[in-house]
Formats: sequence, structure tokens, C-alpha cells
Amino acid sequence: MRKVFISPTKYIQGEDELLNLGYFVKTFGDSALLIAHPDDVRRVQAKLDATSSKFGITLVTGNFQGECSRPEVARLQALAREHACACTIGLGGGKAIDTAKCVAEGEALIIVPTIAATDAPTSHSAVLYTPEGAFDDYAYFKQSPSVVMIDTTVIAEAPARFLVSGMGDALSTYFEARATARSFSNVNAGLPCGVREGVSQEAKGTKAALALARVCYETLLEDGVKAKLACDQNVVTPALENIIETNILLSGLGFESSGLAAAHAIHNGLTVLEGSHHYYHGEKVAFSTLAQLVLENADSREIQEVLAFCASVGLPVCLADIGVRSITREELLEVARKACIPEESIHSMPFPVTPEAVAAAITVADQLGQAFKKGKV
Repeated sequence: MRKVFISPTKYIQGEDELLNLGYFVKTFGDSALLIAHPDDVRRVQAKLDATSSKFGITLVTGNFQGECSRPEVARLQALAREHACACTIGLGGGKAIDTAKCVAEGEALIIVPTIAATDAPTSHSAVLYTPEGAFDDYAYFKQSPSVVMIDTTVIAEAPARFLVSGMGDALSTYFEARATARSFSNVNAGLPCGVREGVSQEAKGTKAALALARVCYETLLEDGVKAKLACDQNVVTPALENIIETNILLSGLGFESSGLAAAHAIHNGLTVLEGSHHYYHGEKVAFSTLAQLVLENADSREIQEVLAFCASVGLPVCLADIGVRSITREELLEVARKACIPEESIHSMPFPVTPEAVAAAITVADQLGQAFKKGKV
């Protein structure tokens, strides 16, 4: 059996860590292309100036336009060539980070998230959009980022909703990993940057990755509430440090090296519902995790544990919590059919899945969430 595990070359996390950014740029050369939205640059400008001065580096500002699109990637690659940049820095949220991945193409890449809302920073993949913001394609590169640097002070100063959304994304990690392991399905880490003759794209997860996914879930239960309270007050505590690591590193390694299953596929299906468009990725994944647990008929105590966790940190537990206050049978089936297209991760579940079964699971998960909020389960 072929197995695979993928991870960043180096992960660093700590208070005011951004002041050390210049050190890591110097490992590649004297200059870097900085891909970040101007608002994010302004948030950390003093630290960028300090690290540039201390380590004698030049940061070439890319003035990121907001979409990870092919024209934007081409523009930034040309800018990097023009200034002979030795490395690429992706600073900010998911689209700036993904754009940096596409510009770097797997080489000399430093990722600096300013929020802990998803597990994307550590991965070797990116999502491309059109300049208008519509989905275009997925991109995979030969390796994960060279450096992932987390300044926990910056994360603590961001709105707590981002952190909670990250917990929703991380919540699915163990349950999807468990399902993938039970079905012996392939994992994302096996996807190469290009198909080569004689090289298999098929690879299973490792025991190490599954263990990390389990720790991801355990840490959410232990430190999630305490971390949210710290972020509400914009302070760094050990619990917040643990949840930042959980949202970014443990969940990132977990989803790529242990696999995705029903939760993320159901999330993708829910995107057809207009009401859900105002909610973050992790918020929708949290409810989708409940739907996966119903789909696989998980132990009632486990479902109760997940419901209680979601309620404790403010994650959605029913459709109304993600803006869907009413839904027709046909709309529900449309969600389910999108979740079950042949290339979706839902087929990593350890049993055959049909749109009808997914629609039923969403319905019951919604009812369970409503009942929990009323104190009836």
C-alpha cells in the first residue's frame, strides 16, 4: 500500500513573530515579493518596517487586487521577475495566500496568515477564481510552503469570528480522516503538481496523520471556549496559542494527509443556497460535520458532544444558523446532488452514498440542531 504525508518545511508560531520575517527572507536572498491586500499591510506595517530594517531586506509590494485569478498571478509573477525577488510572501487571508502559492509554484514561499479562519496556510494547493470572483480551478504544487509563520499577536487582534470559523473547519478534520481511513480512500497529499508517466496519483493516509487529526479534535474540545474568550479580549493565552495551532497546523496537515470525506462535500453543496453566501467556510463546514455524523449513524453521544462544542463557541448547528431559514425538497436535493458529483470527497465515506441519503442526513442534522437549541436533546 502506498502512503503519503506532506507538510511545510518549517512552521513557526509566537507573539510578535512577524518581527523575524526578515530572517527567513534572508535564507533565500535580499528581497521578497509581498502579496497582501493593502488593508492587511497597513495592519502590520510597523512590524514589516522593523524586520526589513533589522535584516536588511527589501519587500516589493504587490498591491494584491483581491482575487486569486490567472491574470493576477501572471501580473505578480512579472513583477517578481522585474525586481529579481528571491522569494514570495503571502500575507493575509485565504485568497492572498493562495495567490502567493500560485506565483511561487512550489518554490521559496513564506506564508503569513493574519487570521486563523481556515487550514489553507500549510497546504500545497490553491483555489483559482475568475477576475469576477467565480470558481475557476484547483491548483496543486510539488510541495507545501517553505515557511509558515504565525504572529499570534496579529491573530488575537482580528475579530473572534474568524477564529471560530477556523474551529469549524478544524472540527471536520478528525471525522473526515476517520472515514477516509476506514474506506482506505486516497488523500489529497498524493496529488502531484503534474501527471508524470509511471507515477501513481493514488496514496493512502498515514497513522501519523490520523493521530494529528485526533489531537486536532481533542484540542478543540479542551481549549476552544477559552481561546474564543481570549480573542474576544484581543489577548494571547496558552489556549489561544493551542487553537491557532489547531486551526492552521493540525487541521492543515490533517485534511491533506488524512483526507476529506462527506463534510466538505456537503459544504460545497450548501453553496448553491443563496442564504448561505454570507457565512464563512468554517461556519458551513461545522453544520456539514453534523450532517456527516448523521449520514454515518455515529454514536449519539458523539453527536451530542459535537453539538455542545458548536454551541459553546458559537458555531452553527442548524440550517437557520447559516442563513437558510426555509428550504424546499427540490433545493435540498440540489444541494445533495452537488455534494455527490463523481469527483467529490463524499465518496471517501466507507459506504456508498446517494443524493437521497445526503438530503435525509441534512434534514435530520437540521432537526437535531434545532432540538438542541431548544434543550430537547
